Amino acid sequence: MKTIGEAAAELGVEAHVLRHWEDVGALAVPRDGKGYRMYDDKAVEQARTVLKLRRVGLSLPEVTAAMAPKKSQAQAVVRAKIAELEAEVERRQQAIAFLQHTAECRHRYLDECSDCAAFVREA
Repeated sequence: MKTIGEAAAELGVEAHVLRHWEDVGALAVPRDGKGYRMYDDKAVEQARTVLKLRRVGLSLPEVTAAMAPKKSQAQAVVRAKIAELEAEVERRQQAIAFLQHTAECRHRYLDECSDCAAFVREA
């Protein structure tokens, strides 16, 4: 069993972060007889999962939903995040293509280049 401070140190987060995760329902932590949070192995592992989900881009409401008891609910949240990340990757790839073209473009001004103008017109 670990105190909140010990669990936070192990996870590399501040204790207030763990409290917040518990407050919003992303983390369930057992209490001792005096009401102190006691992080058993299950609670630490759950916090580690929350941390990983946060690091891959899920918001706390998404984390809470992704850790729902119903697998179908969790899968729906994760699939939606995958779609969002894939769309972001596509936008970034388009940005890189545009910037690479403009860096190599022989025209002095972007509006003089039909390729640059085509990039600009894209949604």
